[in-house]
Amino acid sequence: MSQLTIYSDQSPNQPKVNTSEHEEIARHLQEAGVRFEVWKTDQKLEAGASSETVMAAYAQEIARLKAEEGYQIVDVISLTSDNPNKAALRSKFLSEHRHTEDEVRFFVQGEGLFSLHINENVYEVLCQQGDLISVPANTPHWFDMGPNPSFIAIRFFNNPDGWVAHYTGTDIAEQFSRLEN
Repeated sequence: MSQLTIYSDQSPNQPKVNTSEHEEIARHLQEAGVRFEVWKTDQKLEAGASSETVMAAYAQEIARLKAEEGYQIVDVISLTSDNPNKAALRSKFLSEHRHTEDEVRFFVQGEGLFSLHINENVYEVLCQQGDLISVPANTPHWFDMGPNPSFIAIRFFNNPDGWVAHYTGTDIAEQFSRLEN
């Protein structure tokens, strides 16, 4: 179940908002400038499905979002708990960073925890199957896929270089929740 918890960035143990209602999640995130949608995931995909198969299953939704937002590149990231690089990958995303473009993810399967640092608040968004999140360019954030990742996500980019992080150098991410799956 998708979940949104909002904290003051000074009070990581005292939630101001905690909801699993998609409409409420979308409303709170929209107020912060973040796009959140729920897409149908009725396509049957086997574990280890190729990127081409995943993108073909969601071709209509991908085309719509590309047309709306002008995204140039779309790819698929698929991680499982048997990935030998899972600890290094997890570590790479756990520090607060920014991107010069929107960070857009659609969760085809599995889950991931986005934490967005906006206007002295931290928005922890547990994204699960069917959730699309678009973190606006230059928004400080971090991502946790957990110690045993199991997800497939479609990623959208304007930058031909793909995922490029600019780390903030703060330790705020260490004060907030981790995804322990």
